[in-house]
This record gives sequence, structure tokens and C-alpha cells, in this order.
Amino acid sequence: MSNLLTTSDEILASARSLIMSGGYNGFSYADIAEVVGIRKASIHHHFPSKVELVRVLVARYRDDAELAVAGLERNVQNPFELLQTYAGHWAKCIEDASRPFCVCALLASELPALPPEVAAEVKAFFHFASKWLTSVMERGAKEGSLNLSSEPSVEAEAFMASVHGAMLSARAYGTPEVFATILAPTLQRLSPTVAQ
Repeated sequence: MSNLLTTSDEILASARSLIMSGGYNGFSYADIAEVVGIRKASIHHHFPSKVELVRVLVARYRDDAELAVAGLERNVQNPFELLQTYAGHWAKCIEDASRPFCVCALLASELPALPPEVAAEVKAFFHFASKWLTSVMERGAKEGSLNLSSEPSVEAEAFMASVHGAMLSARAYGTPEVFATILAPTLQRLSPTVAQ
């Protein structure tokens, strides 16, 4: 199997980078054509509209997240360690600038202005993340490996909000270390060693 990106993959990667720097309305097919080195007509061949391009981008982003979570679940069984690993993944992505922000979190901030097809995919990503984090919280509560102060679903939403908020702060301050610093108290509170 080849490691070479297809033109479609290059277009999607370019769109993701452009969304990260300017949001949904911050790029055009002309920008992608310049980055990828192809004509706009070629982009339209792969993705007839910007709506379709971003819809596919978000759907693939969720698919990738689902695969990553499945791999994480196979390698890490302890719920607290799962949350630490998940947070550590984002800390590394922010530090090395490979994924400085969750594209779905960024698009969620634009939700009222997004086309319905894109908005539906963004919401589907959040539902997936919430369902997975809720299952982690439920297992942790049952096993005693997490110290929950609210219902598992509330803890899941709070954790997800903490992760996204820490990303936003790291971006605002231009300091990757801020992410881990902000998330540390949340992880500490969830730690099974915290007195109940």
C-alpha cells in the first residue's frame, strides 16, 4: 500500500489547515488550488462544492477519531489512564502544531452560520465524543478508577469542555504548555486517589 496522498487527500488536508487558520468562511477553492498546486476545476471534480468538501472533511475526521479511540481502548483499559492518554495526545498535537485545535470544536463555534450538512457532521462528532467519554466515565465509576462528582454523562461533557477550553486558551496565549496546565486540575479531580 502506498503512503502517497491522493489528490483528494491533499485537498482535504489543505482545507483542514485553512479552516484551522481562518474558519469555514476563511478560505476558498482558489486558496486550496494554490496550496495543492492544482486548478480550481480539479478541486470541483473531487468536491463539487465547498459544503461537500467540508462535510466530507468532518465525516472523515470523525471516522479517524473513532479508529483512534478504538485503538486507544485496545491498548489502555484503565479509564483514568484513558483520559490521561487522550489529554496527552492533544497536548502533543498542540505542542508539535500537527493538530493545534480540534477542527470540530473550531467549526462548532461557527455552528449558526454553517451549512446544515456541515453542521450535522459537526454535531455527529460531538455526539460520538460525548458517548465515548460517557462510557469511560461509567466504567471508571463502576471500577472505582475515577472519582466522579456528577453523573457520568455530565462528567463527560465537562471533561470535553475542559479539553476544548484548554485548546482555546493555548491558542489564545500562543503557549502550548497552557493546555496541560489548565487540564491538570480536571484530571487531578477525577483521579481515584482524590479523597471522596
